Amino acid sequence: MLPIHRFWAPVDGPEYEIVQEQASALGRLGRGLEAALKALREFDAAHPRSEASPEERQTRRTLVAAAGHALWMFVVQRESAAARQPHRDARLQGAAEVQEQMGVFPATRK
Repeated sequence: MLPIHRFWAPVDGPEYEIVQEQASALGRLGRGLEAALKALREFDAAHPRSEASPEERQTRRTLVAAAGHALWMFVVQRESAAARQPHRDARLQGAAEVQEQMGVFPATRK
């Protein structure tokens, strides 16, 4: 019989795999969020809002919506995994517009 250590609890295989997959999914979604925010920042740097054409404004709205969706997916996964890390949300500094779009889904046409 294995000695029982007060800080060690045995974890069965399936539970360990579930936790691994949750962490992996959180990492993938975090990288997706960072990529969406980077695309928005790069677009903003290349296209000043004061001189934006209607097409550029639409492209920016699309990028903001994509970043909002990526944020929504990340937050849902983070909350479901109970992995709250508010210090990592510093990447959203100045991204209030993206946070406002979090969980907003476009209307579907019938």
